[in-house]
This record gives sequence, C-alpha cells and structure tokens, in this order.
Amino acid sequence: MNDKSKVIRVGSRKSELALIQTKHVIASLQKLYPNEKFEIHTMTTMGDRVLNISLPKIGEKALFTKDLEDALTNGSVDFVVHSLKDLPTCLPAGMAIGAVLEREDPRDALVLNQKFEGKTLETLPEGSIVGTSSLRRGAQLARCYPHLVVQDIRGNLNTRLAKLDAENSKFAGIILAQAGLVRMGWDKRISQTIEPTDILYAVGQGALAVECRSNDVRILSMLQKLSCLETQCKILTERSFLKTLGGGCSAPVAVHTNLERRRGTDDDYELNITGAVWSLDGKIEIQSNTNCILDLDDNANEIIPRKRSRIDISEETPSKKPTPKADSPPIVDDSKATSSTSTGKFDIEALIHLHGEAFRKCPYSQTINETKRDEAAKVKDCPMHLVVGQDVMGECPYVDTQQKVLSVGENSSTSAEGDIAKCPFFNSTKADAEATNETAVLKCPFVSESKTGEGDVARPESVTEVILYCGLYRHECYRLDVFEKCEALGKSLATSLIENGALKVMSKAQLEIRQNI
Repeated sequence: MNDKSKVIRVGSRKSELALIQTKHVIASLQKLYPNEKFEIHTMTTMGDRVLNISLPKIGEKALFTKDLEDALTNGSVDFVVHSLKDLPTCLPAGMAIGAVLEREDPRDALVLNQKFEGKTLETLPEGSIVGTSSLRRGAQLARCYPHLVVQDIRGNLNTRLAKLDAENSKFAGIILAQAGLVRMGWDKRISQTIEPTDILYAVGQGALAVECRSNDVRILSMLQKLSCLETQCKILTERSFLKTLGGGCSAPVAVHTNLERRRGTDDDYELNITGAVWSLDGKIEIQSNTNCILDLDDNANEIIPRKRSRIDISEETPSKKPTPKADSPPIVDDSKATSSTSTGKFDIEALIHLHGEAFRKCPYSQTINETKRDEAAKVKDCPMHLVVGQDVMGECPYVDTQQKVLSVGENSSTSAEGDIAKCPFFNSTKADAEATNETAVLKCPFVSESKTGEGDVARPESVTEVILYCGLYRHECYRLDVFEKCEALGKSLATSLIENGALKVMSKAQLEIRQNI
C-alpha cells in the first residue's frame, strides 16, 4: 500500500466535545481530499482519568496531551486535534502545530443552575458558589465579584453540567469557555457571555489546533489549507506572551487580542493584545497592553484564506441525535493501548508530592535563594525560558510525566525518591553528593549550548530540526516578517509585565499552591 492510499489515523480524546472537534477537522479535510480515508483513534488521557485533584496542584498542563503525543511519536496516529488552550507552548521534540483553524468566540460564559435563572455574576446572591477549575477565572472572579464563592469543579463539559444540574447541587453557576458550549450545541444554556473587560480569557481559548510530526511533509501540506491567517497571528502573539512569562495552569495568566483592518488600507492590520497576571486571591493585578501593525497582503490568501468556516454543529449537536453517515470515519478505541496506568493503579497524592519536590529542588526555582541559585547554576535564566521555574508548561525537565506515574504505581519497584535521584541536580546518592552542582548543571541536557533560535531545548540528532514559533509550524505561504512581528509583540507585552513585578506575583501563586501539596 503506497502512502497516498494509506488510511490517515487521527488521535482524539474520548470526550464528546473532542470527537465533535475531530470530526469537524476530518470533514474539512475530506472536502479538500475526497479520496483520502480517515480513522479516529480515541484515547483517555491522564488528565481525563484524574478528576479529584485540581490541575494546578498536579502542575501538568500536558496531562491532557501527552498520551496523544506519545501516539504521534510512535506512529500510531498521523495527527491529533486539540483545543489549543490545552497545548503547552513548548512541544515535545519532533512535534509541530500544523494548522490553527478559525477561532470561535474566545470569551467565557456563565451557565446557571435553573434555580438562579435570569441572574448574572453581578446579581447572584451573596455567598453563591461558582465552579471553575481555572486559576485564571478564580482570581478574576475574586477580584471583580467578591460576593461570590469560587470552588473547584473538574470533568468534561458533560460532567460539569451534570454536577451543576444535580438536584442537590451546591453550585449556583459554573464558568465555561463559550466556544465549547457552542460546539456542543448548548448555546441556550449560556446565561451570560462574560466580556474581556470583566474576565480576560485563556491563551488560545476558542481555537482548534492540529498537531502532527514536524517532518511529516504529506500531512503538513494537507493541514496548511485549514489554517486561518488572522487567528494564527493572534494565537502566536498570545503563546509568545505566555511562553515568555512562563505561565500555564500554575498561575493566573490571561489575555485579550484584537485584529482589525486599518482605515484607508487594504492590507494593513492593527493587532492589539492585553495581558495580565493576578495573585490567587485576585487582590494583586498587573496588566498591560501593546500593539503593532501587520501587513497581511493577499499573497498567502491565494492558498490560505484569512478566515475559515467555523464548526457547523447542525450534524453534530447531541440533542438532535443524528443518524451516523455511511462515510463517517470509523472510531477505534486505543485507550488500553495508550494508558500507562488506570485511575486506580497509582497514588495521585504521591504524584503531586513528587512534582512538588521537583519544583522545590529545581535550581531555577525562586524557592531557592539567590546565593544558592547562583552557585547551583552559572546561568541567569531557566534554559526552558521559564524564568520562575514552575511546571515548564507541562514538561518538568528533571522528571517527566511518565516517570512520575510509574514511580507511584502500585506495581512499581521504583520509589518517588528513586526517580528524582535519576536527575543529577538532586544529588541523592553519595557519588552525586560529592559532585559539584556546577558539574551537575553541565551534565544537564537542558543547559546544552545547542539550542534552537526559539529558546527550545536541543532536539535529538534523529529529529530533523524545524524552526517553530511557540510550537507553530510556519508554512511557506506565510510571510516570515508577520510571524516575527507577532512573536515579538507577545514577548514585548510579557517583558512589560515582568518589569512591573509579574514574576514575583506568579512565583508567590505557585508557592501557595505547592505549600498545600
């Protein structure tokens, strides 16, 4: 069977929303490539299996993507569809975002328990409980609506709505991404669309990303036709901002971007971005905004339009229960093949403890005083460009997710401390203790002088080097100067916040989280 006749395998989480999004991407590609055959491979990620612990405590944004990326790495699937806000800004070696589709409405939405129908965040009674799993939302709710009580709520959309609607529900309302509700066909459940002037949204919220191998020319050439130029500009700016700050699920960070054509011009657009960080209680806010002018000429749009049609929910709305089409791609459940362990096979508290210890001992963490830090690392900045030394956007450079899970599994012969000892920074053995910290730093592959121009860690020699922009692959039809301007704008905004004390606020938030581990 030659490559052209090969079935294209698409990875997806098992949730209803994930499948709707995956089917949308496949349907769009099917129109462009009617002779191609697609197959959906569903997987349950670690983030789906661990629902009783808040995400910031786990400290792993990549818990929702790692199983899928493992399948990409070993060739089990050819591309994966993600909600872009779930994707770390530093992707694993050999991975790339091959397409970003047109963004849905990125704003947050309030969904109310029917007992509070007609209310808004402002008019809900004193002491009303509002559910969210997001530090970003929680901090802003505490700041703007101090009369409300914010409590953590986990699970996919269906699960969270079920918790809200339960007869004995403690929640008056929950905050969700409006895009997800729209894609599920639940527009009528939206009680209030929350404007960015009240609550800024997450980086990448509302956009779909298609991740593939960075050297897969065939898939990349197909995906380029799904991209939306205007969305790509906004997303790159936002991800550059987040990457420079070193945010993620471990600190309250949010944005608002806007791209509009300048009056009297055909190709000149003004890109504006507002970004902010907060303390966990919302009492401290550091916010700034900036802008630049982009020349979005029509050359690229002969191949990639500035905008693409959004998801058509008419055939996927759950409430309508459509009859499956004959040509609908088959779905293969790969959960057992990809799950390194099941929910009942590991101690989640031990997982959290292990990550917390790694954080505390990281030589770049601000939990270490400046004197010790200078002695331990002869560099000023974190080699991952995450200067506050937090969860490295989902990938701890010392102990990866797989090691953590295995180290706390019931059948594992390796203790948590044993896994940490594998990293030369921890000096757990007598031999390591005799080595200097400087020697340990030199051994660490994350402090290699061989780094990409984008600040990513050095790639293995077996992986073809591809210059990415916060994980985004630049197709040839995109102008280089546009990508560079968007990336620079995000960095500029983050630098402005850093100069005003953002890192101190973020570090304090991370310490408060880990002190409760």
